[in-house]
Amino acid sequence: MQPGASLRASGGADRRTLSLSGISLQTLSRILSNTPRAFDASVDEEGDDDDDGSDEPSYDTSFHRPMYCWFSPHTEPQNEGVELLLSGDFGRVGLKINAERKNLNITRSLLSRPHRSMPASCQEQYSNNLVPNTNGTSVATYESNIYTAQFSADSSFYYTCAQDFKLHIFDMTAPPPQASSSPLHPGLKSSMAVKNSIQGHPGRWTVTDANLSPDNERMIYSSITPTVYMTYTSPGESSAQIPIPFADPPSRRRYNFGNGESFGIWSCRFSADGNEVIAGGSEKIFVYDLLANRRTVKISAHTDDVNSCCWADTNSGNVLVSGSDDTFIKIWDRRSLGTSQKPSGVLIGHTEGITYVSAKGDGRYVISNGKDQALRLWDLRKMRSSQEFEAVEGKSYGSVNFDYRYPYYPKPKFKAHPQDCSVMTYRGHHVFRTLIRCHFSPGDTTGGQYIYSGSSDGKIHIWSLDGRIIQVLDRSKTLPRSFDPSEPEFDPIGGARSNNCVRDVSWHSQEPFILSAGWEDASGGTVIARHEWKGLMKMPGALEDWVEKNQQEAIDSLNNRRRSGRLQDLAHRRARAGQYVPSAFSSSDDGED
Repeated sequence: MQPGASLRASGGADRRTLSLSGISLQTLSRILSNTPRAFDASVDEEGDDDDDGSDEPSYDTSFHRPMYCWFSPHTEPQNEGVELLLSGDFGRVGLKINAERKNLNITRSLLSRPHRSMPASCQEQYSNNLVPNTNGTSVATYESNIYTAQFSADSSFYYTCAQDFKLHIFDMTAPPPQASSSPLHPGLKSSMAVKNSIQGHPGRWTVTDANLSPDNERMIYSSITPTVYMTYTSPGESSAQIPIPFADPPSRRRYNFGNGESFGIWSCRFSADGNEVIAGGSEKIFVYDLLANRRTVKISAHTDDVNSCCWADTNSGNVLVSGSDDTFIKIWDRRSLGTSQKPSGVLIGHTEGITYVSAKGDGRYVISNGKDQALRLWDLRKMRSSQEFEAVEGKSYGSVNFDYRYPYYPKPKFKAHPQDCSVMTYRGHHVFRTLIRCHFSPGDTTGGQYIYSGSSDGKIHIWSLDGRIIQVLDRSKTLPRSFDPSEPEFDPIGGARSNNCVRDVSWHSQEPFILSAGWEDASGGTVIARHEWKGLMKMPGALEDWVEKNQQEAIDSLNNRRRSGRLQDLAHRRARAGQYVPSAFSSSDDGED
């Protein structure tokens, strides 16, 4: 076939033309054979014993299959989500009722504040509806792919870990540096003050996860080995990196030929008091006691990799959560592990592997991202029992030979697992190429009433708990670092970036802005962007749009009133003329022949 030829599909009026210009015969063969891959076939499968743990495919950019969204996101509030909003578990109910009535005058609320008996620390009163609404401005660039990018619990620090095993900690309370780059931080250009740069211990492929301690003094990170490392965040502290071994002692350790380590850790988290660490990896989850300097929990939890784990609550630390490529999320109570290694319950609903789990911190609600292109919200009170789980454990409801690292998801046979026990499902984003993360919005300022996630198509989705998408922030329209993130929003300069992938996103706990880490292209490199909430005066054309919208609503309201009046007049005229509904009874019918 000659270059530039077209392939026409049959099927009546549904005819499509596909340009084959520049497509190799090998790629065309994959297309015609209907395989989900139109990319480099030399990439190893993730999870194989001989691979390097990579979750980045080598793209053949001559052809891209579309990222199908087989199930549309909700456009109307869902009853289950509305019940959550009105339950009192996600902030003050009265604020949500006022928001539904469009009573959102922030200036009026601030001016009337001295006249109300309300604690000054109640930030939710004024900020619960301030959702970041801008496509962002670049505040940092790094030459390697960043895998974790999060604020500390108090948002005084922002930290990242990258594929080159470098960890960076930014001081969000310090003024911007005079120079965006420094010889002390090679490969990094930032308008945020760098507190410390740490060269991590080399592992396999990348640093997969990192976490700050509650006091912001220590950081742990994993790199697909059995050992998690802990280091100090302040430059003046010791530069020593303390190993936290999760493998069995040498006398009981199983060795793989060619590699002395038998498994890898993908996820790690400090406990709320900073004295313990939970970690998950190759089918297992662990807990390590830092004070006793020993591993206290080891559970053969899943039948596939544990991609993410966390603590369910910030009080007791007894309830553990693990999400795996076996599609299940399991809940573990440490108090009962001595008598049984079975989970306390299982959250069933996803049909493909779990990429991330995140807990609200109250021991009740958890959200998860899945490779079935769905984000689900769970109530631990509604989880399935171990007996119910065992009845469906060996059954698969996912797509055969689906590989999430390539942006093609074949049409699934099931919208959810038949035993789905999730409370809500959120859609619209894409979970391809890497383990995309999701989070609850901050409790202090929003009550946790929003859920947000990165996406492999370069967008950030923010949902209300009721299921509706509130905002979609497009990283392809992010402005360069020469712009001020707080200035009025401008239209992007030049063409949109291609191959964006937003792996991680973090919402400031005290202010209405988000920082997102987006991979710029398949060859590596990350841009961190700041997405602020901006009022009408700072949004391009928003004030004019708002005025026009109000005018149109006023016209529609007037037309509706006129139409209603005309219908009433018509009904009266018909009644006088004796035009009644057939078979209807009227007292005026008596005595008429």
